[in-house]
Parts: sequence; C-alpha cells; structure tokens
Amino acid sequence: MRTRLIASSLLVACLACVQGCGGVLYAASVNGASARLEEAREIGAEQLAPYEYYYAKAHLEQAQVEASQANYGDATSFADTADQYAGKAIDLAQSAHKAAGRE
Repeated sequence: MRTRLIASSLLVACLACVQGCGGVLYAASVNGASARLEEAREIGAEQLAPYEYYYAKAHLEQAQVEASQANYGDATSFADTADQYAGKAIDLAQSAHKAAGRE
C-alpha cells in the first residue's frame, strides 16, 4: 500500500513537471523566432523575401494564439516553423543584398 502511494505521488509530480516545461520550451522557441523575424525585418526581408517573411510572421502570431490557450506543444511547433522561415527570409534577403552589391 505504501509503495503504491509513493509511486502515485511520483507519477503526479512527474506529470506536473512535464506540464510546467511546456511554457518554458515555448518561451525559448518564441523568443528565438521573434529575434530572427526582427532581424529579417531590419534587413528588408519584407520586400526581398515576402513569402518567407510573412509566413514566419503568421506562424509566430499563431504560436502566440496557441500559447494563450495553453496549447504549448502546438505553440512551440508554430514558433519553430516561424524561426525556420525567418531564417530563410534572412538568407534570401542577404543574397539579394549581395547580388545588388550591398553587403
């Protein structure tokens, strides 16, 4: 009986820890994606890589919506996609600058 109580207590504690980590993972993902999207905006990706830039922006906004509903797994996924496309927008904008002779 005592072993079962201890095992149940440990299970509840582990589930609480896992549940609490979702917000932390989301925060790290969304902060990185926000920074990369801002970097993309600063180098002109809105005009030079509009598809990638606005795709990243839309996914970042959806990540925030999902997080507001405590869907941290989905929010993290959207933030990761936003980060990926912000990176693509940065690469394309930098390539366009190089092609124009403006490094």
